[in-house]
This record gives sequence, structure tokens and C-alpha cells, in this order.
Amino acid sequence: MSRNTIFLTCSIVLNLLLFHSWYFHGEWEQSWTKNATAEAEFVASISCSGHGRAFLDGLIVDGKHVCECNACYGGPHCSVFLPECIADADSGDPMFLEPFWLKHAASSTIVVPGWHRMSYEFNDDSLISKELDAQIRKLHAVTGNAVTDGRFIIFGVGATQLLHAAVHALSTTNHPSSPSRVVASTPYYPIYKEQTEFFNSEDYKFEGDTSLCNNNSGCQGNFIELVTSPNNPDGQLKKAVLQGPSAKTIHDFAYYWPHYTPIPALADENLMIFTLSKLTGHGGSRFGWAIIKDEAVHQRMLTYMNLSTYGVARETQLRVLKLLKVAVENEGKEMFNFGYQTMRNRWRKLSKTMSLSKRFSIQELETQFCSFSEEVRGATPAYAWLKCEREEDKDCNAVLHSVNITGRHGSLFGAESRFVRLSLVKSDDDFDLLLKRMGTLVSQENNNDGINKIMTHTDEFNEFIGNNKGQ
Repeated sequence: MSRNTIFLTCSIVLNLLLFHSWYFHGEWEQSWTKNATAEAEFVASISCSGHGRAFLDGLIVDGKHVCECNACYGGPHCSVFLPECIADADSGDPMFLEPFWLKHAASSTIVVPGWHRMSYEFNDDSLISKELDAQIRKLHAVTGNAVTDGRFIIFGVGATQLLHAAVHALSTTNHPSSPSRVVASTPYYPIYKEQTEFFNSEDYKFEGDTSLCNNNSGCQGNFIELVTSPNNPDGQLKKAVLQGPSAKTIHDFAYYWPHYTPIPALADENLMIFTLSKLTGHGGSRFGWAIIKDEAVHQRMLTYMNLSTYGVARETQLRVLKLLKVAVENEGKEMFNFGYQTMRNRWRKLSKTMSLSKRFSIQELETQFCSFSEEVRGATPAYAWLKCEREEDKDCNAVLHSVNITGRHGSLFGAESRFVRLSLVKSDDDFDLLLKRMGTLVSQENNNDGINKIMTHTDEFNEFIGNNKGQ
């Protein structure tokens, strides 16, 4: 046998072996992804009449996945409207972005094998995905809402954990008799007070409204001011009130995204907190991040996270990475435009309804130039800050309960009880029902006003007839 024949034979055998290995190994590798995909697509195809959803981890009855219905809908396929149910405008569950993710199911789906990142740490011994860190920096560059160059980034289990980690990191630890005083301007996000008081630390305590100390020259000590911008509940863009070496600030930028507010400029604060829930709508993933200037503060927050949860789950980080890649596609135009259009339409509809009322009012927000959209934009807030204007309507939430609406009581935000926060970020079903019920209240008001006018004119007419009898 010639040398060429031997080489040719060996080459053919080698290629056959490689093909055999690729074909069968490749088929095995893909089989579990195919099965996982088929299972997910089967559950997703279950009809819930557009008023609910079936989930892989949902309840199974008689071997079948069951629809989880939106509020006010029931039945096996969520097709039955429950007319006496409560229109829940209390929670800030950001389901308004669900239609966007349904449309982008293919590009946002991940498959997590059983062996995915079983270790506590990544290969560099850290708890943070370097690729996700880079993707977050890209996100801020695309939206133009925050400076990340030269900053530290830390991950947390939602903004809630990061807020307390930040208070801990900024608090005074060497003066137990003089704890740091945590303040926020009214109306403020209730969890600032609730969380600070719950942990009951010797290093800090909740003091209340920022203005109480800002206007009191006798206020002494170290302060930690929490600034929410746009503010929760009223959507106003806020800045720190307290200044000086004894004042430290935590900027909560949960809503500083183009679908809630015009982005007038890059935020460049010492400590800034963001959350996935209000960015993409994935509140259930429990993911947030902080952007920090000072290395010492970064290290204290890192220690807090390590001792409390030892980082964020690898599966969560993988999902967030996938979602953010979709979010920044086409320079973020598609997701943010969808979110902006949805919130704008909701705000306009509610504003139109409220314009017919003298009994109720909602906040006024200025139009501003948005550097992201490169245009002047109006208000698209996550919440309506509703006020009952009548003197007798001291408990505004009770007024709303009369037509089966529940909002978040104003007193929780440090404000009067005649204020109520109404959530505009829930599902289309939730918003539509809220709008309908608010329309009922306004109609009742206008009908009563009309009847009062008729009665007034009737009384005047009768009085006129009585006075002119016999003349």
C-alpha cells in the first residue's frame, strides 16, 4: 500500500470519527435544551384569556399547569371578570412592561443547566459577574443618566437591601452616644423609616423630615439624607437639602429612567442606587446595584453584603445580563420608547379624568428637555399623588374605598391623610379598572353638583313665586 493511500485512509477514518463524535455528542448536548425549551413553550402557550399567565413553577392540578389570573379575573382560564373586586393601586409592581417582554421572549430567554455556576464565587474569587458589571456601565452610557467611569459597582438583592447597606456604610460607628440621624424630605418612600427603625441600630436612627433639621439651627450631629429622584410618590426631581461635612447623602435613582422622567443630565453623586424592578419590570428577580465614588464606603457596603447574603444568586446575575443586553439593543430605543409611550398614555388618560374634578387633584410636573430622547418631554410618573380637596375628605383613602379602590395612604409617606398614592405601573387590567373607578367618582361628583345647582335654582324660583303671590 502506498504512503498516499495510507494517509488518505487515515484521514477518512479520522474524519468519520470526528463526525461521529460531533453528531452524537452534539445531539446529546442539545437534547436537554430542546426539552427545556419545549416545556417552557408549552406552558407559555396555555390560554389564560389575556388576563393571566401560566408559569413553569406555578401550581399543577391533575398534572396540568394552572393559570394565575390578574386581579379581578377568575375562572380556569381567567375569562371571568369579578365586578365587585378591589381596584388595587397600592403596590408598585411594574407589570406595565410585560407586553414588551412577551414580544421579546426569544431574545430574553435563558436556559440554566443544573451544573451552572455551582461555586460560591466566580473564578476571580469575587461575587460579581464582570460581564454584568460591564453591561450595567454600558446601560448608563446609553441612557445618559449616571456617571460610572472610575466608580465602584456593587450588586444587591434589590434596592431594599442596598439602601440599608448604604445607611450602615455611612453611619457613625465611633460615637455610640451620637448615632447618625437619617432624614428624608416629605413625602418620602415609607421603607426609609420602616427599615431604619426595624433594624434598631445604635449607629443610626430615623429622624423624620429633612426640613425639621434644615430650618432648626439647633440641629447637631451627623446626618444621612435619603434623596429619591424622581420622588416616590410625587415624581418630582429632587436634590439634596443638607450640605456640609456632617451631611452624607444616598441618592435613590430607582425611577431615573426615560420611561418615567426626562433625563436632564448625567447624575454624578457619591452614592447612587438603581434597581432592575423599575428599569425592566422584573421585580421578582430581586436585583439592584449601587454606584459608589468612595472606596472606603464601597468596602463597608461590600462587607455588609457578604455577611448578610454573600452576594446575589448566580442565576439572577445571568438573567439580568440577558435582560440588559435586550434593553440596550438599538441604543435602548425600543424598550424605553415602549415604556415611555405606555406611561405617557396612562398619565394623559388619568389627567383628563381628573381635570373634570374639583374634589380631587393630582400633582403637576414640569416639562423638561430629555437628553436621551433629544426632545422636550412632559410628565410620565410611576405614581399619581392624589389629593382630596374637600375639607370633609380628611381620609382620602376611605373616599376611594367607597368605589372599591385601594391606594397607599399618604400618612405612610409622612404626609397628610388627604393624600393617596395611586400606582400607574401595574398591568393594563389594573390600570383600566383604576381609571374606570376614578371616572365613577368624578361622575358622581359632577352629577351631585348638577343636582345641587338644580335644587338651588328651584329654591330661588319657589322663593320668587312666594314673594310675588297676590301681586
